[in-house]
Amino acid sequence: MTKGTRQNRMDALKKSPAPAVLIVGGGINGISLYRELALQGVNVVLAERGDFCIGASAALSRMVHGGLRYMEQGDFKLVREALQERNLLLKNAPHYVFPLATTIPIFRRFSGITNSVKKFIGLSEKPSRRGALIIKIGLTLYDLFTRRNQVMPAHKFHKRADTFRDWPDFDEKIICSATYYDAWITYPERLGLEMITDMSEFEETAQAFNYLEVAEVQDGKVILEDLVDGTKIELMPQVVVNATGAWIDFTNGRLSGSENDIELNRTNLVGGTKGSHLIVNNAQLFDALGDQMVYYENHEGRICILFRYFNNVLVGSTDIKIDNPEDIRCEADEQDYILQSLSCVFPNIEIKPEQILYRFSGVRPLVNSTSSVTGQISREHYCETIPKSENTPFPTVCLIGGKWTTFRAFGEQAADHVLELLGESRKVSTADLAIGGGKSHPLMNGGIDKWISHHAKSHEIEESRLKILLERYGTRSIDFVGTIAGENDVPLENHSGYSKAEIRHIIRNECVESLSDILFRRTALAISGELNMPLIDEILDILVREKSWTDDKKSQERTNLLWRLSHFHGLSEANLSNRQIS
Repeated sequence: MTKGTRQNRMDALKKSPAPAVLIVGGGINGISLYRELALQGVNVVLAERGDFCIGASAALSRMVHGGLRYMEQGDFKLVREALQERNLLLKNAPHYVFPLATTIPIFRRFSGITNSVKKFIGLSEKPSRRGALIIKIGLTLYDLFTRRNQVMPAHKFHKRADTFRDWPDFDEKIICSATYYDAWITYPERLGLEMITDMSEFEETAQAFNYLEVAEVQDGKVILEDLVDGTKIELMPQVVVNATGAWIDFTNGRLSGSENDIELNRTNLVGGTKGSHLIVNNAQLFDALGDQMVYYENHEGRICILFRYFNNVLVGSTDIKIDNPEDIRCEADEQDYILQSLSCVFPNIEIKPEQILYRFSGVRPLVNSTSSVTGQISREHYCETIPKSENTPFPTVCLIGGKWTTFRAFGEQAADHVLELLGESRKVSTADLAIGGGKSHPLMNGGIDKWISHHAKSHEIEESRLKILLERYGTRSIDFVGTIAGENDVPLENHSGYSKAEIRHIIRNECVESLSDILFRRTALAISGELNMPLIDEILDILVREKSWTDDKKSQERTNLLWRLSHFHGLSEANLSNRQIS
């Protein structure tokens, strides 16, 4: 929960315009670094030109995983680190991160051995199908990497008969299967927001703003523009961190301090790849999956995934090199590719166009690479520091690469680098620090039913209602209960699972500046396929009243949202008008 209004926090920043560190970019890595530095007592400001976790940080496959396939490239260090971070997230964010049994359907016994060896030693990049032997080796190593802190069961192989007993809809050419455990996340955007709001106790030295954009660097000062009211603010940081992901090279051009040479001064550090996903409402596929993820290969040997996400199925993904991260969306050929890949394992399940509820796409900010095969580009992360110059009297630390699962480790490593530049040292570790609603979570401390019963009685709220709030917000649900207790907790007219008081609490306390913030990132209403026009208009009306917006502003907000839903997510106004929400 943020303290003070946006205007009050902005006024305080104007009075102290010389932070030690300015972080540009509020994706998961920038937020992780912000948390690390705030905890060390560093005077730090984070500026995000859009909303928090709006880019690639909101477009992940919803997996929290070690990266089984990266071992084929020899990225053992990355896999080991990712597995450690996965286990820490299961402990530190038990309200959002959960174990996920994952089954790999296998078509051959020995295929892929030669190609895997060639890829491991750098003689081949092309994907190929992997047989049972290669998968067995990979899963054995996966288990070995977590043997000292094993929190989930080891992998198992299943004979053909056992496989088809559990998976009768699988392709009949499958000869066996293997099951191992990774994890998945329900609300990645909220997890990022919680790391920011957790730092509100350090507001004297740490502030994070969405909709605050770097306009230019002039006379050694970073000029930021508040996109909410159009005002500008000048900051004089000692260190600037560029955490803008796929936009890093563009941002470096803007930070160069030479207005006429922004394009000329663009760096060439990042080579983005686009990943697109579909949310599908198909009862046969939903039932076939049960509570497991299927981790499978298409005909080319490229890795795909599908699993239940809320009440639908998430299917993905593509991996396509792109030059410009702007205006990225899931194109028709990508949708066809994903559905064709699905037929590799479930050939008799047909996905109809009207069953595709939502499409989303993002750009992975990977290390720039000459590799012609995107799957072979490393997901490793590192810091690249651009030294201070005549136009920029501060070094710029660029956060390059990385994967969502390793955000804490990357933030920790980047913080240590920044602390060294400042001549400071680390005081606090985040390895065992719970995040947001994961603090004192009953899953880790005494049992959920007991917690719900106790707090339902003490706050005079129905147990069924508190259970829903606990699933959405973890132990932060008590903050919502405080608001609800003071107001009439009337359900939304067009969605009985949310109440008007709940939406008002989100608007007042969670840095909401647009309707998109609520529907895409503070709730899962968009990605879960639960939006329709009556619900959109109802929530917009609440937002307008809370923000005291004019009719023109309301109309503009509605238009912007509908364009975004249509352009980026394949949802037209007509589609939304006809959609029925149970």
